[in-house]
Amino acid sequence: MRPAAILPVVPLAAYAVAFGAAAFGRSVPAFDDHPGQLYRLWHALSEGPAPWAWNAGWWTGYPELQFYPPGFFHAGVVLARGTLGLLPIEAIYVTLVWLAWLLPGAAAYVALARLLGNGWLALPGAFVVLALSGGTASGVEGGVRVGMLPARLAWGLLPLLLLVLASRADQDRFGPRAMAPVAGLLAAIVVTHPAHAPGAVLLVLLAGWLAPGPGRRRLAAVALPVVAAAALTAFWTAPLLVHLEHTRALAWGALELPLRRPLLLGLVLAAAAAPLAARRWRAGRGVALAAAWPWAAAAAVAADALLLEPLGIRWLPADRIADAAWMAIVLAAGVVTGRLLAAVAARTRLALPAAAALAVGAIAVASVPGGALALWPRAADWPSLDVVARGLRLDDLWSALRRAPEGRVLFVRSAVPLVFGAEWWRPHTHVVALAPVRAGRHIVNGTFTHPSPVAALVYRGSTAPGAVTTLVERLDGQSLFGVALERLDAATLDAHAARLGVSAVVVLDEDAPRALALADSATFPHRSVAGPFVVHARRAPVALPQRVGADRWRFHVEGGGEAWVSARVAYYPLWRAERAGTSLPTRRGPAWDLEVRTGGAAGPVDLVYRPGAVEVAATAASAIALVAWVGWWIGGAGRVRR
Repeated sequence: MRPAAILPVVPLAAYAVAFGAAAFGRSVPAFDDHPGQLYRLWHALSEGPAPWAWNAGWWTGYPELQFYPPGFFHAGVVLARGTLGLLPIEAIYVTLVWLAWLLPGAAAYVALARLLGNGWLALPGAFVVLALSGGTASGVEGGVRVGMLPARLAWGLLPLLLLVLASRADQDRFGPRAMAPVAGLLAAIVVTHPAHAPGAVLLVLLAGWLAPGPGRRRLAAVALPVVAAAALTAFWTAPLLVHLEHTRALAWGALELPLRRPLLLGLVLAAAAAPLAARRWRAGRGVALAAAWPWAAAAAVAADALLLEPLGIRWLPADRIADAAWMAIVLAAGVVTGRLLAAVAARTRLALPAAAALAVGAIAVASVPGGALALWPRAADWPSLDVVARGLRLDDLWSALRRAPEGRVLFVRSAVPLVFGAEWWRPHTHVVALAPVRAGRHIVNGTFTHPSPVAALVYRGSTAPGAVTTLVERLDGQSLFGVALERLDAATLDAHAARLGVSAVVVLDEDAPRALALADSATFPHRSVAGPFVVHARRAPVALPQRVGADRWRFHVEGGGEAWVSARVAYYPLWRAERAGTSLPTRRGPAWDLEVRTGGAAGPVDLVYRPGAVEVAATAASAIALVAWVGWWIGGAGRVRR
């Protein structure tokens, strides 16, 4: 990069580093989803990066990264292995937080500097991408503070995709041999957060439509990277689609229009004018591509909201697909703003650095009504894990859970409020999601809104198919198993607890007066207090399957019982039960638990969990595709050098 392009990065980088240092610095954030994301990273590091690896710690078990995008956590595994395991998990997580925070702004700056030919002209648009908060789940509020880091990391790859495609189009190198980087970026976006994939694929299709040359060549140029990305990601997507019945769509967001945020409305108007402005400027194909992208991305959001979601297809909610549209809008508006800035500077003889500074200042002022941008963090809004642990006396809670009889721990709430109040949305943390790591106890609930069928049982009292349309925080202190907390009777609670293998129930002190089922339950007579938590424990332990090998668990069956026995672990097709080398029939129980037909005979039963034919075949396909992709990239790069 030329010095003229490096110098404008300095103020943007200084602001980004100062903001990050003030917000989280070297500490693990604990607000909202962060503790759960830290646990997922721990799962990937301890159980391996395979998407189907079993996470026994949450919701009676779940293949956690099979039904949640694994790319962010795979990056953590690469970082851990690249540093030879010398970095503690907390340092790896903080590094990933910094990466997710910085990448969108840095990528937007590089893309806009390429399209505008000047780093100072790119500065306003890059600043908006970096600080964008309200209106998008991948912005500062959702993507960094709340902890939806995979969404923000994938969001930051979108400007790089535009950069590659615009460069290929402007240099008339839009052919199949030059599209290997496009395939790699598409694959990275899909495995990191697939909600951005529709916007990314549309960008590739637009590039093919705008490129010159024969139609067959352009079709091959756009089809090849899309097919290659599908092959590269098959290790995750193929088993996901085959086993889709074992997850519940999380369609709880709402599409927000920019009418209440003046800055966002201004960005939409600027982006809408971009195609006409590009024609008037006689700009290159790269600028034309950036100008057309918002229209295509907005059409995808409208189609999802108006056509797919009413039909019940909610796996990619419109409010999440809208994030790619917002990136397209900001980048198109950034191109328009940069060109206008250059014209104003030329007419007034104002130096470009001064013009860029004035534009950034005006954008910051315009963002105040409606809070479109996160201009500076308040320390109280970014609590660290250490501070939260001290304030909630988590060490006392972990000790109390270790003393409880063997079995799982049921949390009546998913989150712990960080301030007093009655609003469901008040600041909170899902810090008890770390109980499997900090206390060595498997848990039910205590995590953010989750896609497992067992989570649906806790939320609405049923494992039936259908999207989870209510944020779990709205249920905290209000209901459990689909029943209002004050109306939940002891018999219902005991039945669910027995099926889920629960030996202790944790309730917040503010909810204890309404949790009448615990007060009346003879099953959980022992009561202890740890900070704001009240722990109700059984008299006797509840036996859970014990791990006896890398892919093998064992539980004991008492003689003379039922022919079908619950293994107290979540049902999944990759489980196989056997006794003394002989396979036993299995089925799904009423709580989406694995039931084994033992014939009433006593003795140990082994549960074997291994990848199936779909997982093996899909992984092999991705491995072959990866080798071919590397050769494709090397061959394309060599052709460019020649």
